[in-house]
Amino acid sequence: MQSLLPRSHYPALETTAYLNQASLGMMGQPTVDALQTFVETVGRHGNLYMTDDDEVGYYENLRQQGANILGSNPDQVAILSGASELFGQLPFLLPAGPDQTVLLLSSDFPAITRPWLRLQQMGGCTIQFVDDDPDKDLTELLCASLTDQTAVLAISYVQYDTGTRIDPVKLRQATNAVGAKLVLDVTQAAGALQISADAWQADVVISSGYKWLGGHGGAALAVLAPDLLNQPPPLPGWMGAPDPFDFDATRLALAPDARRFTQSTMSYGSLAALTAGIEQLLKIGLNRIEEHAKTLATELTEKLSGSDWLPFRPIDDPCAAPHIVSLAAKGQDAAQIVKKLHANGVVCSSRGGRIRVSLAPYNNSADIERLVNGLHALNVST
Repeated sequence: MQSLLPRSHYPALETTAYLNQASLGMMGQPTVDALQTFVETVGRHGNLYMTDDDEVGYYENLRQQGANILGSNPDQVAILSGASELFGQLPFLLPAGPDQTVLLLSSDFPAITRPWLRLQQMGGCTIQFVDDDPDKDLTELLCASLTDQTAVLAISYVQYDTGTRIDPVKLRQATNAVGAKLVLDVTQAAGALQISADAWQADVVISSGYKWLGGHGGAALAVLAPDLLNQPPPLPGWMGAPDPFDFDATRLALAPDARRFTQSTMSYGSLAALTAGIEQLLKIGLNRIEEHAKTLATELTEKLSGSDWLPFRPIDDPCAAPHIVSLAAKGQDAAQIVKKLHANGVVCSSRGGRIRVSLAPYNNSADIERLVNGLHALNVST
């Protein structure tokens, strides 16, 4: 399997098998070019070459491309400086009372769970955790855990540590049946899988921009349901006004769409880079990217067949996302193995006591071979 992107756009690949896009994703040359171009031709010169209208334009270009890759209307797309910027506001935007429950996954990424845990500390709700069991359908477990007391279900579409994927359509049907809100984090999916925010009809869909979307830190995206766009943000900022440069400090002016959730001046270089990264992915096609990852994941598991290394879920499990393969072997210290692999030019992560392998469009079969050979060279149960 060849890469879908030119490997020359990623200098690290000359010496490294980089299988870690799920952590700090590598930036391709077009994305780097967009970032550097902004810094050199605009950013370093202040307002010499950037008007107020130009500044707003950086948001609008990203909003359109964000809508394209998240499958949404641009009016529903908010530009954020980070995913946690909105996650932290959700307990106030989607309030849950003391007699209500917020349903979470015990092994989910902390950015999703911690705001609700804080709300529970304040006496605002009760938290109920569900576990990611490799022998069970996670969507079915979540649906079975919903009750009339459930106010919110907040979960990642794809789990960062195991690669488990849920079914947003089924969850939306189940949450609607009990009157619960649905919050989805797609940080470990956007740019790697097809995202259909309009079809899923979740109340909030949020993604960081520096992983699979190929951007740099300092920019994130969110899609908000139409009814939330009628609410004032719990933490409004100056950039969320209809005309941000109409500086009236005496009134709360809010844009009529998702722009009201954008708080402030941002890293405009990051906005330009993320826009370029998304454009590159859209040209390839998300279906091709997903198939590419599935082929590489299949190669990996086949080469490890007969060894002690097993994926958290089989590759053909409907609950398994193809681009994150979480490997474990009985008695093996994944963290130490990851360090040794790194020293030999194979970069992946240790998450949840397993080796997490993340497969990106720039990866190819040689990267898989190098990982397997690396495990063999370490005499690690292959």
